[in-house]
Amino acid sequence: MSSAIQGNILTSAGWVRGEITFDQRIAAIHGSATDPSQNGDDYVIPGFIDLHVHGGGGKDVMEGGDAVRAIATVHARYGTTSMLATTMTAPPEDIELALRAIGAACATRHPGEARVLGAHLEGPYINSGKLGAQPDFARAAKLADVQRLAELAPLRLITVAPEIGGHLNLVRELTEAGMRVQIGHTLGSYEDGVAAIEHGAAGFTHLFNAMTGLHHREPGMVGAALAHAQYAELIPDLLHVHPGAIKVALRAIPHLYCVTDSTAATGMPDGEYMLGRHTVHKCMGGVRLADGTLAGSTLTMDQALRNLVGLGLDLADASARVSTYAADYLGLQERGRLAPGAYADVVVLDRDLKLKAVYIEGELL
Repeated sequence: MSSAIQGNILTSAGWVRGEITFDQRIAAIHGSATDPSQNGDDYVIPGFIDLHVHGGGGKDVMEGGDAVRAIATVHARYGTTSMLATTMTAPPEDIELALRAIGAACATRHPGEARVLGAHLEGPYINSGKLGAQPDFARAAKLADVQRLAELAPLRLITVAPEIGGHLNLVRELTEAGMRVQIGHTLGSYEDGVAAIEHGAAGFTHLFNAMTGLHHREPGMVGAALAHAQYAELIPDLLHVHPGAIKVALRAIPHLYCVTDSTAATGMPDGEYMLGRHTVHKCMGGVRLADGTLAGSTLTMDQALRNLVGLGLDLADASARVSTYAADYLGLQERGRLAPGAYADVVVLDRDLKLKAVYIEGELL
């Protein structure tokens, strides 16, 4: 059944005031160029794409089973139309359990769920000296191990600490195999970051967090990102990164995009939840380990968009950073944009940027 929405429609060419028609895919967009500040119509923008999701609604990806589907359903209610289910650093059997469930969710999308595009393997190939909230099961990577995991679910992103012995060659091998490799949970230097980029690393995991910081005589991994990255993910919950640092990254990294790094506590009341093998505590909008370490977030992508606009970005720019750039990063030309032939992943916002409707591949939630 064909659907139609009227309003201020954000296309690749700019804002159009008119109508978008679609079923599973967008059929047409009709209208004329407009400045949406000059009218009171709703905003119609691409659905959100979140490449770093650990949980939601009390469920954690590492549980396996139907947890991934429950998480995808929770995030869909906040406008996320596609996502990567993200694992934790853990023993091999725990990671395999999670990936089997992710693989099943990728194969078939159930009604009401965000599309699960694949897995983001956040560890175990990280530095044990920069775990952040990751459990201490870090280990060096071998190509054969990664290939075996890739048989269980599509590995779309892999976080790696490049300073670990053998990892630079692995970055090149994984990149040549078609996987996106990100730098994260690392004690590496600026020089390690530049070398990783030269070997094919394409981005940075939750920029600023769990990596060596910027100093004017030791630029660190943050310096490598700011000086050389085209893409990096960032958590804009205003807890993980100071607004001033976010503005620095926005000026330095052309395709900076936003993720939630959300946990089981997302959409839930204050209390205790699981993050992999860790117990975490939600209180006052944040999620922390018992020692106070930030442990993911309760951010949703609609709030991420509002936070970006609150920092001074115009809506079109903010939209690209919660949708289009993530799609481009993964090479997904049929998502993250409103254009004929693209999937009908659509979010409708009122003038206060609150959600009014979410469509996933044409399905109205």
